Parts: sequence; structure tokens; C-alpha cells
Amino acid sequence: MSTATAAPPPTTSRGAPAPVRRVVWTHYGFQFFFGLLVWVPVFYTYQRVVGLDDRQIFGIQSIYYIAFCLFEIPTGLLADRLGLRRSMIGGAAVLLLANLVPVAAPGYAGFLAHWLLIALARSLVSGAASAYLYEYLQRHEAAWFYQRAEGNARAYSLIGKIVCWPAAGVLMAWLPASVYWLTALNAAVALVLALRLPALLGADPEHPHATARPASTWRTVGGAARFLRRSPLLILIMVQGIAVFTLSRILQVNLFQPILTVKDTPVVWHGAVLAAMTVFEVAGAAASHRVRRNTRDLAAVSVLTVVMAASLALVVPAPGVFTIVCLCAFSLVAGLVYPVQRKLLNEAITDSRYRATLLSIESLIDRAVCAVVALLLGSYLATGRLQTFLLLSAGAAVLLIVLVAPLSALVARRQRAAADLAS
Repeated sequence: MSTATAAPPPTTSRGAPAPVRRVVWTHYGFQFFFGLLVWVPVFYTYQRVVGLDDRQIFGIQSIYYIAFCLFEIPTGLLADRLGLRRSMIGGAAVLLLANLVPVAAPGYAGFLAHWLLIALARSLVSGAASAYLYEYLQRHEAAWFYQRAEGNARAYSLIGKIVCWPAAGVLMAWLPASVYWLTALNAAVALVLALRLPALLGADPEHPHATARPASTWRTVGGAARFLRRSPLLILIMVQGIAVFTLSRILQVNLFQPILTVKDTPVVWHGAVLAAMTVFEVAGAAASHRVRRNTRDLAAVSVLTVVMAASLALVVPAPGVFTIVCLCAFSLVAGLVYPVQRKLLNEAITDSRYRATLLSIESLIDRAVCAVVALLLGSYLATGRLQTFLLLSAGAAVLLIVLVAPLSALVARRQRAAADLAS
């Protein structure tokens, strides 16, 4: 008697039906243009030019993260109740408006409004976009492709930044507001692509043949809270992800320009350096699906986070070009770890009714920590203690991993053992 073995799932989108491939590529395009913020390499310098000081700049950043926290839960609930695609459409529309504000009001109030709108736009999309991709692939029997698709979306988004960011310094020297005009144009393209995405099959409230009515707001909140309370592994994955997100955000957005300024790097080169870092992040994101060949996902996130922390600690004391080497090493590891951590989160959320809400809770936690870090950062920079701040940040990240990683591994082993017994 012959025994048939199941064929392994394909590893590229070519194994999926043509409609699924079209939606995946439309999603790639949305992520590409929504994340293409042309002003990122020069916003610190731009705000200094229009008259803001370090305390004002990083005070706005702290308010931005706090606002992100306040927006996360309502926007997650909105996505679960009204539809993930509608949340993505709203986020792109708000992002378009946000990038027109600094052009009309280039001062403290204008930049505060700009960053508050950025927080709203990103909170509308942060959980919804990832949840949409996961749910769409799962409902079309292509869940096997999710981690690769998440990595591809991030890689393509980063490629756009590699192309555009080297020109940011030149554009600012030629016409300062042009970096905001171009970002608004990118947001408009993202809006068009979001409108082209189909509503999800099944219980998505946007779909015309939805199989269930959306739950009330309080029922959704209560259900998400109960699910989180019954899921210790999900809680630990969220806490473990704090280190990944905080290190990435603080270095690549908040600290990137001050570090290059300390190293006396001309502003016209800031975009080129950030693009070089992004090349390495693209390489990491594109190769992230290979990580699990050597180790389990939870262990990989822990090890890679420690490597990120070590790279961060060496950035300022490293001489000359080695500073760029440390920045690029940090970016490579960040690219590797992000899709793995997102996959862990989505796999731990087994009830799709609360996926966007729970992803928003995770994002809220990350931004709350970033708000505190950004507030401290302004004081450290104002007193010339950048290296101290980097060392403290790296040490805190390593300590968090040392405390949380063993607990995560223990809970994961118990869950696997329980699943084996049940089967």
C-alpha cells in the first residue's frame, strides 16, 4: 500500500490564485506609498530652521506618541466594527491632510497639528493593514504566505525610501516645503489603492453578504479584554515587542539626525545615510522568512533584540565610518525581526473578531513607552548626554528580554504540550 505525503505549501504568491495575487500586490502598493514619508531624514533640521528648539521638537514627539496611545483603541474598535479596509482608507485620507498642514503653518502649532494627524493616520492603519492581509489570506486558504507577504510589503516599502530619502536634503535646500508636498502626493496614491482593495468575505461588517452583524463597542472591548486575559503568551509577546519597536523607532526616527549632527555629517548627506541603512533593513525584511529555519520564532526575537541593543550602544563611541556600520547593522537586524514578531502576534490571536483591537492594544503599549522615552530624550540632548541615553536604552532593552524571554518560552512549551495532548 502506497502512502501519499502532503505537498508542502508554496513559498511565493505564484502558488495562489490570480485574484489573491492582485489583492496582495495592491496591499504592497498601499504599504509602499503610505509609509513613504519623504521628510523623515530632514524633519529635525527643518523644524530647527523654522525656529523650534530641541525641547519643543522632542516635546512634540512625546505628545505624538501619547496621542497615538489615545487613538489606538478607538481606531482598533472602529476597524473591527466598520471594516479593516475602511480604516485603511480613513488613515490614508488623514495622512494626506497631515502633510499639507506644515506647508500652511510652518511653526510650533502647525507641527503639533501635523504630528497629531500623523498619529491618527498611523493608528487607523497600524493594526488594520496587518489584520486585513492576515484575514484576507486566511479566508482564501493562503495563510501559508502571510509571513512572506508581510516581509515583502515591508521590503518594498523600504525600497521606496531608499530611492527617495537621498534626495530629501537636496530637496530641502532647493524648496523646503517640497518634502511635505511629495509626501502628501504619496498619501493620495495610498488612498486610491486602499479604495481598490475588496471587502473581506464572511463576517467583515463592510462586506455586503456579511454572515454576522458587528458586535457593540462594549462587547468588542470586553471580548478583547477577556481574550487577552486568557492568553498569557500573547501578553508576553506584546511585552517582548516593546524592546523591538522602541529601539527601532527611537534610533531610526528620533535619534538618527542628532547622531549624525554630533558626528558633523552635513545635512545633505542625512538622506543618503538613512537610505544606506534602509538597504540593510530591506535585506533583513526580505530574508526574515529564513529565520525560523535555524531557531523558533520566540527565541529569534529575543536574540535579535539583544543584537539591536548592542549596535545601538556602539553608535556614538564608534569612530568615523564605523558609526555608519553600526547603524546599518542595527537596521539589518530590525528588518529581520519585525515580520517575525508580527507573525507571532497574529498567530497568538486566534479569534479574528478582536484582531484589529488587540493589535491596537499592542501598538498602544509600544507608543506609550516611546512617549516616555521621547520626553526623556529632549532633556538628554539639551544637556549633551546622547551617549548616556543610548547606553541606558540598550541596557533597558536587554533587561526586558532577560526577564520576559524565559517566561515566553515556558508558556509556549506548555501550550504546545496541551495541544499535543488534546490531539
